[in-house]
Amino acid sequence: MDKIPSIAVLGTFDTKGEEHLFLKKCIEKRGACTITINVGTKKTPLYAVDFDLFKKIKTEGLIREGQDRDQIIKIMLGEARKLVKNLHEQGKISAMVSAGGGSGTYLCTGIMQVLPLGIPKIMLSTVASKDMTHIVGTKDITMMHSVVDILGINTILGGMLDKAAAAVCAMTDSEWTPDKSRKRIALTFFGFITQAAEQIKKILEEKGYEVVTFHANGTGGNAMEELASDGFFAGILDLATHELADQLMDGYCRGIYSQRFKAIPNITIPRLVVPGGLDCAVLEFDRYNIPEQYKNRKIFFYDFRSAVRLNRKETEIIAQQLSERLNTAGETTQVLIPLKGWSVADSIDGPLYDPDTNNFFIKIFKDSLLKTIKVNEENFHINDPFLAKSAADMMDQMIVRQQESTK
Repeated sequence: MDKIPSIAVLGTFDTKGEEHLFLKKCIEKRGACTITINVGTKKTPLYAVDFDLFKKIKTEGLIREGQDRDQIIKIMLGEARKLVKNLHEQGKISAMVSAGGGSGTYLCTGIMQVLPLGIPKIMLSTVASKDMTHIVGTKDITMMHSVVDILGINTILGGMLDKAAAAVCAMTDSEWTPDKSRKRIALTFFGFITQAAEQIKKILEEKGYEVVTFHANGTGGNAMEELASDGFFAGILDLATHELADQLMDGYCRGIYSQRFKAIPNITIPRLVVPGGLDCAVLEFDRYNIPEQYKNRKIFFYDFRSAVRLNRKETEIIAQQLSERLNTAGETTQVLIPLKGWSVADSIDGPLYDPDTNNFFIKIFKDSLLKTIKVNEENFHINDPFLAKSAADMMDQMIVRQQESTK
């Protein structure tokens, strides 16, 4: 434990001590150092660990006999997060790996969440093949399916644990160093405005910026907001605001946090917002299985998903929601509205083309928006090269003005 940094072997050593001890040995035989952390909530582990948090919370009276398990897990989660955060800040953790079932996966990935982007995090789990949306969230956690249950070392599980050890050791050996001299811009996009995103990215890179793209699939926008709150970006170009439509319609790109599109606490960052994809909601049905409520709507059949044109009521709600969120940021935000359509399907020959509904959105949106937020209107389609140039130039100017104001 005196050699640092080390790979943290995190787990419920009270019920899966044999398996985590095996994992520890597999890591150490590859020449890496380890730190073991017990987060079991049932009993004292049979194996010695470097940090026994069950003993800690019991000794300190944080838990009591007969207390409900969910309450104990919540306390354990809080204590473990504090410990892991402190160990990382002290430079003692280079990576983290764990193995577990449903409860162990929930607990250990919840602890991994406190480690920053780039610190390897591997979870060998019996439930890795299930929907991991709320387990992984916006973090760079690698899920690995154990295939078999985690109960004693056998031919299959031993091999899986050894591979998890090999993976986390290899990940700590990553040697690539990015160029940190360029200012970074976050750019959101999704499939129907890919052409616009590619053109904007190219122009901004020619201006000397690094452009980091995020797919507006719900998780992508949330991850972008979190990184922005960590000071990762000089500016945000929210080309795709489509998530709001899917959030309203329970669509494919739903799941945005309440903080999405709002002012970022304690950070002043320029944000340029475009209504990319706000013409439609993307739902999971094809041309052969159209839900009854959408049969009279304009529909763009894509793949296993289809885009449904928003009606006026839905459009009004979206316009008000976006304006309310942007109003929290004030003058650090600007808006760029393409007047000839907001997606590849919302074009003069496209299946979702409806300029009257777009104009209705613009009126509601502008009436609800603070007057300190500048709204720029361009007579182009969102995928037009001239719109891309306008967006890139505006973003550049906003960043320059922000820098000059802080000198």
